[in-house]
Amino acid sequence: MLIGNLGKDPDVQLLEGNIAVAKFPLATTETFKDRTGKLISQTEWHTVVLWRGLAELAQKFLRKASLVYIEGRLRTRSWEDKDGTKKYVTEVVGENLIMLDKKTEGVPSPDEHTGGHTGSEGFDLHSF
Repeated sequence: MLIGNLGKDPDVQLLEGNIAVAKFPLATTETFKDRTGKLISQTEWHTVVLWRGLAELAQKFLRKASLVYIEGRLRTRSWEDKDGTKKYVTEVVGENLIMLDKKTEGVPSPDEHTGGHTGSEGFDLHSF
């Protein structure tokens, strides 16, 4: 479970079969006091991947700096680069998304366009 802000607009691509996939960086910040009472903020960056209906939702409604709640699982992938060096990346595969930005007057809420689907209900995210 993560709550954070998008670092940039979602990058959405259509794969074979018109399957949408969205990817974006998400910043989460933890603030605490050190021993002297000074406030310290630590920001972590996560790569979030959304599939199908959630990807389409992200494309329509999310922008850089949007505040979101994401539930998902970690997935680590590996590949070899052109020099034969093994590379790894860990991503958050989102299974539930809730937009936390305040509704802007005159802009329809996401629920009006998605039939209330803020999560993965009805979407088979495990087929990949």
